Amino acid sequence: MNFLGHLYFSYDNHALMTANIFGDFVRGKDLSDYPEIIQKGITLHREIDNYIDTNENVLILMRSLYAELPKVAGIAVDLYFDHLLAKNWDKYHRTDLKSYLNSFYQTLDNLDEHYPLEFLIMLGRMRSGNWLWHYRTLEGLTKACKGVSNRIAFKNVLHTAPIFFEKYENQITEVFHSFMEDAQKRFKKED
Repeated sequence: MNFLGHLYFSYDNHALMTANIFGDFVRGKDLSDYPEIIQKGITLHREIDNYIDTNENVLILMRSLYAELPKVAGIAVDLYFDHLLAKNWDKYHRTDLKSYLNSFYQTLDNLDEHYPLEFLIMLGRMRSGNWLWHYRTLEGLTKACKGVSNRIAFKNVLHTAPIFFEKYENQITEVFHSFMEDAQKRFKKED
């Protein structure tokens, strides 16, 4: 899962949502310099990544895409799943996607000083470009794939991933819904 999936599995807790996304920007195991909520978000981010990376159905899907998307099949699946989550949002959340994202974006003005400038700039771009709202369209998926492709350090074909989404849409969609069913049990909202 990419940004939207990480937000979704953050229990509608805005501070945890931001910290969960921040997990992509943190390396290493020592998180002691961060406040507890940020530590919790980073840990949750890593648990979600591990869960998708070890899910049997997702692994089969990634292997089937590898020939056409070498080295980036896993990244493509993350983006495909965010696209499908946005497209099927009403099936998975009681709040409509636009309201959900607006509520999250409103919290970005008062972020903890522990977040680095690079991360804050990315969040600003996410909000101003309304990336997560656009995930629901094929055009939004295409832009996301091109953007991520450009940020990868090695030469890659991630920008072609939307072609293979259309080619394998039924299989990808089936695996997505199966994954969501499993992941909702695994990442059940804490009481």
